[in-house]
Amino acid sequence: MRLGVLDVGSNTVHLLVVDAHRGAHPTPMHSEKTVLRLAEQITAGGELSKRGADELVRAVESARAAAVRLGCEDVLAFATSAVREARNVTAVLRKVAEETGVELQVLSGEDEARLTFLAVRRWYGWSAGQLLVLDIGGGSLEIAIGMDEAPELAASLPLGAGRITRTRFAHDPPRRSELVDTTAWLDDQLGELARKLTRHGAPDRAVATSKTFRSLARLTGAAPSSAGPRVPRTLTDTALRQLISFISRMSSADLAELEGVSSSRAHQLVAGALVAQATMRALSLSELEICPWALREGVILRRLDHSNGTDQTVPHGGALDVDDKQRARWKG
Repeated sequence: MRLGVLDVGSNTVHLLVVDAHRGAHPTPMHSEKTVLRLAEQITAGGELSKRGADELVRAVESARAAAVRLGCEDVLAFATSAVREARNVTAVLRKVAEETGVELQVLSGEDEARLTFLAVRRWYGWSAGQLLVLDIGGGSLEIAIGMDEAPELAASLPLGAGRITRTRFAHDPPRRSELVDTTAWLDDQLGELARKLTRHGAPDRAVATSKTFRSLARLTGAAPSSAGPRVPRTLTDTALRQLISFISRMSSADLAELEGVSSSRAHQLVAGALVAQATMRALSLSELEICPWALREGVILRRLDHSNGTDQTVPHGGALDVDDKQRARWKG
């Protein structure tokens, strides 16, 4: 079947279309993004601004039209931290549904961690043993650990790259005092979670996913995306430390010129690197493997798990169900 995933994140609205069936790996067929930076359109009162809501409606409608044009049988639409934390989230979701016919499901931080963990587990398989998964988004940091497909511990902290940039840095590039203060603050924020994770034992494999970690790995010498998803890529603490000393002195405009750094995320690269470094330090990790699958693939795999092997969804009451009524809306 042809499936679509519409991911409304802190930075972008991303539609991923894949061909897949249960027991097979999802094959990407189409991908398109709209840069909205919703997290930067939250008002002082904590609400998503009218402009932000209007732009979100237009982006979702564009993605809906693309999904219909491309023949998606289902599109699983979800939103993460930027929408989740907006005080007017209910009104925003209602507006999107009324004007586009798309019902966004808001994922909790733990849901994000669990679905990302599922994707990484499927990518590496059971031979990975005790698996630790890290994911830095725009608004939050997700961490999960476990031996099975469902993690034993899944957690989310408000330590996303975009959030840290907005709340901790007043200058571009950030001043040394901002870097030092933020580093100490991150160490403090991660302390309790690190203690909880140690109770689960050392991981056999430590893995990182998503754009921030991929960019950091690329800047430290990992293969470019053009080399394909199956090329091994890693990020070491030594290389990351050297990278931070270099990029922390560059403006976001200069960072956007670096290979592997998108212009829409360049301004939050330094913050993302600090979060990555602090997390690795807190968890005593010297190296991370970079997994090409993350949250969107986890959503797709969960959907396929609840299909009957043909093109039907088996009722199960789990997250991200798509009923017949919603399918009809997506098909126009």
